Amino acid sequence: MAIITSEERHGSREDLRKSVKFSDEMPAGDGDGDSNGLLEIRNADLLSISPATAETELRWKKDASIFEYGSAANPEMKPIPVLIHPPELHQEGKTRVIPFDVSDALEIKDSACTSPNLMASFLRINVGDGIGTEVPNATSQAFYVIRGSGRTRVQNNGQEETISWSTGDMFCLPVTRGEVIHMCTAAESHGAAALYWVHDEPLMNYLGATPNVKKFEPTLYKKKDLLEAVEQIRHETGECHKKNRLGVLLGNAKCAQTKTLTHVLWSLLNSIPSDTVQRPHRHNSVALDLCVSAKPGVYTLMGQEIDSNGFIVDPIRCDWVAGGAFITPPGWWHSHHNESEEIAWVLPIQDAGLFTHQRTLDIRFVDDELKLHKAGRIRGSAFAITNKDYTEMVEIGAKVVTSGTGSNKAIGLKRVLSAECFLTSKRLQCTQIGSGTVSSSGSDASLNSTGD
Repeated sequence: MAIITSEERHGSREDLRKSVKFSDEMPAGDGDGDSNGLLEIRNADLLSISPATAETELRWKKDASIFEYGSAANPEMKPIPVLIHPPELHQEGKTRVIPFDVSDALEIKDSACTSPNLMASFLRINVGDGIGTEVPNATSQAFYVIRGSGRTRVQNNGQEETISWSTGDMFCLPVTRGEVIHMCTAAESHGAAALYWVHDEPLMNYLGATPNVKKFEPTLYKKKDLLEAVEQIRHETGECHKKNRLGVLLGNAKCAQTKTLTHVLWSLLNSIPSDTVQRPHRHNSVALDLCVSAKPGVYTLMGQEIDSNGFIVDPIRCDWVAGGAFITPPGWWHSHHNESEEIAWVLPIQDAGLFTHQRTLDIRFVDDELKLHKAGRIRGSAFAITNKDYTEMVEIGAKVVTSGTGSNKAIGLKRVLSAECFLTSKRLQCTQIGSGTVSSSGSDASLNSTGD
């Protein structure tokens, strides 16, 4: 890389200035202004604007907007809601993609999405069937096997490659041209395999960009390896469950600096022991959480504020149901609670790979923030994370009052959305393999509301 000194830069500017002369600066007798390699600019030319230039300037000015800073620095935008994608969607019906599409609620018009950057869906693949998925504008795709066994076939580096998968496995794909074929060979229940699928095509559509470079190679995580890593952490640290999550971050060798699933995606296989509270934390990324397993009495509390004791103010309660997914909005404080007698598991997938690279993830743990606040300090960034005493075996201090009608649904949960494939240009198109029929992203849709 060439380094230019300030003197050289100044000299270059002077050389450019000397190569351009106005007509009244030209020496006498210079008939053609360019005879000595000088570009002649007449003063009159600066004052005249051609009709074509005037038309161009008028057109360029049409979309220019100027705002008063105070009223526009934080523009009003549709907030990311707390929504649930229940497991009943993938427990019956035909082979299909079941998108968790909330783009209408976010007023995002150029892409189906679950968050501004990501799209999450369930795949239901009946035993003996196959389904093709295709998102050529995604840089990263993650598939987690909720239930069942099968195979996935993909074109990679000009070669057709196939992997086998079963419950608890996960695999990631980089930018991929052509269909990815998923086939179910067996299922332990519901007559079908179920996969949780998240990709970043909404981000690329927003940027108006098409990825042309693979940032990583297809990557496979087997359930056996993940659980062995969790057990190793448990035995090596002993007190890990009292200080942090007892779980493992899923990384990729090509993302050595960020230690994330891909350069965009981030994921954690997190366990919550029985009778345990994982104290509140928050981060700038949106979490698309999949409940891997849980018994009744496991839930997440979410809210925008915490009190002086570190409890969430006016929380929304989201109960965990195995095989279901829910959205945790960015910046919201959230705590995980297990009042059952069995360990619970959750797999959040976030756009935190991108945030980590940008140094803007800003994950904060409530006890660290309270300690700073009591010392009279408020920090602007939590880039250096102490992450001390995150998980504590404490008595649960926040409950959400139920409706009193016998329903288990909490009043705080504002909205539950189950978005099956609507037939519009934005929704994902998928083909069904094995039955000879075509599924054009169409089935039933249900919209239910609870609370206000």
